[in-house]
Amino acid sequence: MNETRPIRAKSGTNHEGTSAHNRRVMIDALRMNGALSRADLARATKLTKQTVSNIIDELEQDGLVSSQDVVRKGRGQPSTPYGLVPEGAFAIGLQIDRHTTRALAVDLMGNILTRAEANLPPDGPSSGVKVILDLVGTVRRDLAKRASQSERRLVGLGAAMPGPFGVEASADDPWMMAAWQTFPLLEMLAAGTGLEVGLQNDAAACATAERMVGAAHGLDHAVCLYLGYGIGAGLILGGELYSGANGNAGEIGMALLSPGGRSAPLEHRASLASLYQHLAIDPADPKLYSIIADLAASGDARVSSWIEEAAMDLRWSVHLIETIFDPQTVILCCGAPEALARRLVAAMEPLLPSLSSRPDRAIPRFQLGMTDPWAVALGAAAEPISRAFDPRFSAILKSAG
Repeated sequence: MNETRPIRAKSGTNHEGTSAHNRRVMIDALRMNGALSRADLARATKLTKQTVSNIIDELEQDGLVSSQDVVRKGRGQPSTPYGLVPEGAFAIGLQIDRHTTRALAVDLMGNILTRAEANLPPDGPSSGVKVILDLVGTVRRDLAKRASQSERRLVGLGAAMPGPFGVEASADDPWMMAAWQTFPLLEMLAAGTGLEVGLQNDAAACATAERMVGAAHGLDHAVCLYLGYGIGAGLILGGELYSGANGNAGEIGMALLSPGGRSAPLEHRASLASLYQHLAIDPADPKLYSIIADLAASGDARVSSWIEEAAMDLRWSVHLIETIFDPQTVILCCGAPEALARRLVAAMEPLLPSLSSRPDRAIPRFQLGMTDPWAVALGAAAEPISRAFDPRFSAILKSAG
């Protein structure tokens, strides 16, 4: 192995009672960098070589890492790199949106193994529950056919849906899923699947996906501006996803701030829902994605006028995000077609001056991330993987205390 290779890794600790944290640090380092030798891992994580060797042996016995071909370089001793085993763990992700639900299964590396989607009935959870559980069951059975040990290595189910959570919502507010907001979703999913279940909003799920396999991979400070039916921001701060006191951190779409002095919430003016209204398109149309893609690619005048207005508000949003959070980058991720997203990003340039306007930048202030309707479900699936294997510094601080 090249001993001068730059390696990104969080620090472990050699104090007693912290082995679980060190296991997570080791897995995280292998996910970020790919295969590493024990010496690489010890140097990057600041753990002793003996501690690294003990943990690697444990992870290998647990089927989470495996040794690769010995590397011989120069006159030094040969080294053995270790990499994560994709089949070491699996998770299922579920997206619940206003008209559609999507489910998929991933392995430890975030590779999508199987996926399925279904239309949700208009009466909400009263009949939608069965559709969702059937969909999860379909994905789970297909995963078992593809990976014989999937049930034993299934770490959980992640769910994502639009927020905010725990606030009063009017039943006729198109931006709020009022019936689902008051429904005991976590309890329903746990009882129906027998799995540990986590819930996050769709913006946080997109940030989780970008952190695992997208533009935020390897970054400690990034904000994902999610453009969906509504608008939200997924916050990656200090290497961890920040959700706030009630799971509503980053609900920027509800902000009333605007350079034009308008009082309507941001998502009423610049979300995909506002585009659907502008085009008089039914958001429940199963061909919605292709319709928008065709209109955006053809230079439709109505789409162009919406982009011009939305870009002004989103440009201001990026300025606020940079000023408040000082991220390494802001990433636009959305369920919109790439043709629309790229036109929107181009229209937002030049960005407004902010604290992020630094001459020494190595990463763009603003960049395009995932433009995939499956990104939210992918992030939902990444959440159980993260919960099971990513370092949690809040936990290590509690152990030290």
